[in-house]
Amino acid sequence: MKCLSGEPYPLGATWDGSGTNFALFSENAEKVELCLFDDKEGNSEIARLLLTEHTDQVWHVYIPDIGPKQRYGYRVYGPYDPEKGLRFNPAKLLLDPYAKAIDRPIQWSETLFGYPLADTAQDLKKDERDSAQAMPKSVVIDQSFSWGNDVHPRISWHDTIVYEVHVKGSTMRHPKIPAELRGSYAGLSHPAMIDHFVSLGITTIELMPVHQFVNQKHLIDKGLVDYWGYNSIGFFAPDCRYSSSGTIGEQVTEFKQMVKAFHAAGIEVILDVVYNHTAEGNQLGPTLCFRGIDNGAYYRLSKENLRNYVDFTGTGNTLNMQHLRPIQLMMDSLRYWVQEMHVDGFRFDLAAALARGLYEVDRLSTFFDVIHQDPLISQVKLIAEPWDVGPGGYMVGNFPPGWAEWNGKYRDTVRDYWRGVDQTLSDFAYRLSGSSDLYEHSGRRPYASVNFITAHDGFTLRDLVSYNEKHNEANQEENRDGENNNRSYNFGVEGPSDDQHITSMRDCQRRNFIATLLLSQGVPMILGGDEIGRTQCGNNNAYCQDNEISWFNWDDVDERLLAFTRDLIAFRKKHIAFRRMRWFQGRPLHGSGIKDISWHKCDGQEMQEENWHEGFIKCVAIFLHGKAVPGITARDEPLEDQSFYLLCNPTDTDIEFHIASLQQVFHWIKVIDTHSPDRIQDETVYNPGDAIAVCRHSFVVLMNLSQ
Repeated sequence: MKCLSGEPYPLGATWDGSGTNFALFSENAEKVELCLFDDKEGNSEIARLLLTEHTDQVWHVYIPDIGPKQRYGYRVYGPYDPEKGLRFNPAKLLLDPYAKAIDRPIQWSETLFGYPLADTAQDLKKDERDSAQAMPKSVVIDQSFSWGNDVHPRISWHDTIVYEVHVKGSTMRHPKIPAELRGSYAGLSHPAMIDHFVSLGITTIELMPVHQFVNQKHLIDKGLVDYWGYNSIGFFAPDCRYSSSGTIGEQVTEFKQMVKAFHAAGIEVILDVVYNHTAEGNQLGPTLCFRGIDNGAYYRLSKENLRNYVDFTGTGNTLNMQHLRPIQLMMDSLRYWVQEMHVDGFRFDLAAALARGLYEVDRLSTFFDVIHQDPLISQVKLIAEPWDVGPGGYMVGNFPPGWAEWNGKYRDTVRDYWRGVDQTLSDFAYRLSGSSDLYEHSGRRPYASVNFITAHDGFTLRDLVSYNEKHNEANQEENRDGENNNRSYNFGVEGPSDDQHITSMRDCQRRNFIATLLLSQGVPMILGGDEIGRTQCGNNNAYCQDNEISWFNWDDVDERLLAFTRDLIAFRKKHIAFRRMRWFQGRPLHGSGIKDISWHKCDGQEMQEENWHEGFIKCVAIFLHGKAVPGITARDEPLEDQSFYLLCNPTDTDIEFHIASLQQVFHWIKVIDTHSPDRIQDETVYNPGDAIAVCRHSFVVLMNLSQ
């Protein structure tokens, strides 16, 4: 087979229409072989080519007449000396870290391990068995695609409403999606799903991991799978299991078609990405890619014993962001997904692990520097999960400008407030008004806070109000996994209930959470399926449940809750008072004498400093001045809005609120009452000093009649 020297960049396999350039980084390898496999099943090795060119630690070759759908892998030679951090083993076929497509999932076999698996204490000994039959293969692709007039929707942060969703779980039981498309990228972008998203009103889809990932062996042995996908092995490859059209490059085209369909509907696509670790695990894990290419370059190794891995992620390893090549890998991957796949942003799993310098999380780490200075990536949506499992890893509020964050404090505070916990009112006020205590000091805006009540990790909204105890028995870990800190949402009855009173109270609590989420300053994130009443039957850690436990049941849609959620989203979009670009000042506005926001007790009197520390005070009224909405720059949006008066009663007792008397006279009508499952039709006009009853565990919104 004719071979030319090729180029060291770009890394990966690049087809130019005539042939393919292959380039692989390895700093410490002694020799690299490129292995080509047949185009039928991909199990027969048809050629093994020595890469003789070695430039700037990159091994490269150009092969004419090699093109799309060609399967390939690498064998990398060097010392097998784990105590020195070296784990080269040419018997193990390796994936290309820059592979744009991977043709199949891992087929678990003892041959995948670099040492004899029968004796895990002896990972110091090299296993000589060939792993090629069990390994998936990297695939050369044709990157061309007709994007037509596709454009990024570029939704402003303050207008963004995020919807977290799983590609497979959201579509597997949808009756309007053809069976052959369910569970796929094509299924997620089917008109039935697009119609649901558009009618719901969300602006941004956040996809749970779609990078090629590995089902962990211990789950496979139990008959389970890694459903969530936070176990990446291919940072450029859309997972082939979500493809309905093929797995030797077709998955790339199908993914692009999905993005194009979302963009045509005005919806952004954000990827949940896992760059903090890989699927190879700790020193006893398999040799699939990075470990065999250059273990010490790609992974953080323990300085006390280079045989072991530093683990800030709880998964066995941590990607080495102290080395330039893993940083390059991450940045090249991010650019690829924006430039070639047209995605609109990223949510970084365990982002604190990426930001770690030598030990502590470092706000000035190389990770932040390269993101901030990159002219492409710095302009897309960047969301951090601002914690990891290492010391000092809880970093909510500490990411730099340009980043939004999952606000875990918002989730915890709002949950506690609506279940009536003492001493939560002050924190609740911060969370509802945008969490200025967390984000203002760094010069960020309210939309730095991505607010959520529920996410993939934990109870669904329906289960949150139905179960006090987790029910993870199906995970086969004796119900020890998952946090068990729900407490007192279910109104005295565990699980489903035939008691209409209990059901009504739970439904009201769900509406409280939805209303709070959508009327808080910041960016709301809805867990996919919450709007239709999805249940996981009390499982709050369904990471391994690729079945009806996790899948949306489209035959059991809570139509009233769906209509309520649609109404609240439309209400938020209509009124800029709930999606401000700037912080409240809490002081009188120029010329009006009325504050932009004020907090009132049930008697209408304004809260004083000492009141915030009186734990028995739980009910609160919030005045939002519609004229105090600076910073809106869109030409088609007004610079002012209606004023609003929000009444929150998390107690077990119906409460009578008295409307505050303000320096300007407002006349109010009720527009939202979470005690009612339907749209409010109340035309009563409430004036200053009037009393209004707010039912227990309810949230009422009043709007002034005219500005």
